[in-house]
Amino acid sequence: MNIHDCITMLIECFELQTQKTMLWHEELPEIEPPKLKTVYTPSIFKELVVIQHLFNFKIWHEEDIARRRDIEPILIAECKRSIDQLNQQRNDFMEQIDIAFLNLIQPLLPTNTNNVHTNTESLGMAIDRSSILSLKIWHMNEQVERSDVTIEHIENCKQKLHVLKEQHIDLNNAILNLVNEFHQGIRKPKLYFQYKMYNNPSLNPQLYSLTS
Repeated sequence: MNIHDCITMLIECFELQTQKTMLWHEELPEIEPPKLKTVYTPSIFKELVVIQHLFNFKIWHEEDIARRRDIEPILIAECKRSIDQLNQQRNDFMEQIDIAFLNLIQPLLPTNTNNVHTNTESLGMAIDRSSILSLKIWHMNEQVERSDVTIEHIENCKQKLHVLKEQHIDLNNAILNLVNEFHQGIRKPKLYFQYKMYNNPSLNPQLYSLTS
């Protein structure tokens, strides 16, 4: 694998996020998370990106339901717990994306990067933002195509859609530029851990106080 292959792999990931967003609105798949890998390939990397995107997709639609005011509070609570679990999986796979990427790009990095700066976020975090932007674009376009709203609503959503598409392009280009900077030794990649505490019964005081 060379740097061109790495860039191509990431471009394909961006395309997959957009394609899967469209497909999943027709039929939502049930994807079993893959077992932890010790050897990583571009295809495994893309699989991780798709699964992480699926968690974002599910979170989006659970969040929509959670805003309803015409259903019982118990259903909202169940919805929030579902979001909590999905968000944990989303973050877990963000880290898996970073681990896979570091394994793939390590042979392409300069040997001495001790004095090289890191970035403000990891590649997995940036790919997560690309995932969310692809969802925003699809749903904003859905608003543009509505026939039961005013022209003002449609025009307002068209403007927002234009901005979202521009932001998506900018972000994806920034990711590709960052990877080139890794390769050139201008920046160095690093794995950052989320360490979410609220799901851990030994770290969340609302949970561990129940057993003390």
